Amino acid sequence: MARSATASIDLTALRHNLRQVRNMAPNSNVIAVVKADGYGHGIVDVARSLSAADLLGVACIEEALQLREAGITTDILLLEGFFEDSELTLIERYNLQSVIHQHVQLDQICQHSFKQPPSVWIKLDTGMNRLGFEPEQFPAIYRQLQQSGTVVSIRAMTHLACSDELNNPLTLQQYQTLKSVTNDADIELSVAASAAVIGWPQTHEQWVRPGLMLYGVSPFLNKTGADHQLRAAMLFQSKIISIKQVKQGDTVGYGASWVAGRDSRIGVIAAGYGDGYPRHAPSGTPVLIDGQRASLVGRVSMDMICVDLTDMPNTKLGDTATLWGAELPIEEIAKRCDAIPYQLLCGLTQRVAITYKN
Repeated sequence: MARSATASIDLTALRHNLRQVRNMAPNSNVIAVVKADGYGHGIVDVARSLSAADLLGVACIEEALQLREAGITTDILLLEGFFEDSELTLIERYNLQSVIHQHVQLDQICQHSFKQPPSVWIKLDTGMNRLGFEPEQFPAIYRQLQQSGTVVSIRAMTHLACSDELNNPLTLQQYQTLKSVTNDADIELSVAASAAVIGWPQTHEQWVRPGLMLYGVSPFLNKTGADHQLRAAMLFQSKIISIKQVKQGDTVGYGASWVAGRDSRIGVIAAGYGDGYPRHAPSGTPVLIDGQRASLVGRVSMDMICVDLTDMPNTKLGDTATLWGAELPIEEIAKRCDAIPYQLLCGLTQRVAITYKN
């Protein structure tokens, strides 16, 4: 019999969320970001469901090749670019596009002999101080690429550092920096990821590149995907495998950190940090038992968590426990754990059985 920890992925929700992106940025093309195994949802099935996007964004060539080998024909962009000169042959063979963010990549792509030149995206560092050329270098880089004859098209992008903070002036400063250095070039731009798609419409430009919001999750603190008319794509569930009676003063779990304040009924659920449930989830974190809220008690174990069922006398062995999903937003669980939803989505382990529904 299969372990009861499962993740059900709603592919209809993914397609709905892509339509919401287009509604929010109606004049922009969409780069659907599917890196990190589709944010834990399964990169191949996610990519197939988001085939209506104009581009798929991945972190590295290994992810791109996984999609091509699965028969995905949508254009693919390497968001971190290529790491070795040898990857340029694969970029050409599999019809990939690449970001370039440093001079070694620029030189390698200008010196490579392509039969079918690729499209490239110049990444400029406008304030993130992570990847990218200095903005004032753009004219020379653009000119070098144009004169090389080794690329078919050139676009530019930057990455916003604080777009999830709607009052932070850095976002518009970064945007204005990009605009100022590319103003004289006839070039398409990409600035907005999920937070800016929703909160900074002036940055949409010709291309937006949503990630988190495609999976139905809000990029903003104290918001949920539903606040933006997005639908949660992942439903993470398990089942109650044991129910125990404990007396007032008894403790539950490792470290005896939770003490029963009354005679209590404790449910044991087959899910723990070995499945990707956050180990640092504190007592009081909500779990839905057949639609009713119960509270986590004690420490999260590798294979199990415990919840207080004292006020839920009708619960029984085999009842379904929802750890996060549409009715229990992952944003709420992440906040309880002093984490971000990205961590939880990408943290599911291989022993969680993933199923898909259309």
